[in-house]
Amino acid sequence: MGLTAKIRTRDGWAVSHAVVTVTDMTGTQVLRAEADPEGAVRDSTELAPGAYTVIVTAVGYAPAASSAIVTASGRAEVGAVTLARQGGAELPPPGPWTIDPAHSSVAAVAQHLGISSVHGRFTEFGGTIEIAPDDVAKSRVEAVIKAGSIDTGNGMRDTHLRSGDFLDIENHPEISYRSTGLTQAGPDRWTVRGELALHGVVRQVDLDLAYLGTGADPWGGTRAAFRATAELHREDFAMNYNQVLQAGIAAIGTTLKVQLDIQAVQGDSLPTA
Repeated sequence: MGLTAKIRTRDGWAVSHAVVTVTDMTGTQVLRAEADPEGAVRDSTELAPGAYTVIVTAVGYAPAASSAIVTASGRAEVGAVTLARQGGAELPPPGPWTIDPAHSSVAAVAQHLGISSVHGRFTEFGGTIEIAPDDVAKSRVEAVIKAGSIDTGNGMRDTHLRSGDFLDIENHPEISYRSTGLTQAGPDRWTVRGELALHGVVRQVDLDLAYLGTGADPWGGTRAAFRATAELHREDFAMNYNQVLQAGIAAIGTTLKVQLDIQAVQGDSLPTA
């Protein structure tokens, strides 16, 4: 009996302080429930069969509304409800923003032996974002990654990745990205066009960017959050090393899936402790 739902942010985190309100077709409130620490709502109130409106609210997030049908069993399964941060339908305020490496991640995944994945991340990087005041399409992103900071959790593998077979950090110590354009792809999604310099090769690489919202931080600043993904092919950057197993399966896949989880602080520098 009753209503069940899961409240999540756009990047999958539970919204523990969400409130779910259910109204009938006359607009009368028939149920109000709060999410638990896991973002789950389980309310045993018996509802009469029919159509209802479900409204989910949480401080700092834009409200979300949906329709629900209560069956003869008196149960309504709303499923997962995704909340966007307030202001999530727009880009952050114009001006400079500085990427905070301590609260950001640059990760890549490659297939291993055709059956599993190897996850790696770069631990040293930085960059800036400039939101244009007149035309957001003119906004810019620049970032630099220290190639030698690759970390896959295996020292021998990391040493090999830093060698001439892959990143060749002695000759190419940095990986850089510079945007050349920005196109809106949805209410809070953008396509960032840019040039990636990797292993001595410069290629056009587009990022699928989701803007997750802006909010105050505990240190008196303002932060914006983004998630970006891209798919790279090693051969495009002259990294052709591979070991082929007897079955014809490559030991390491040639496709890299890249995911960037970025927090940027408003201003042209990071605050000092």
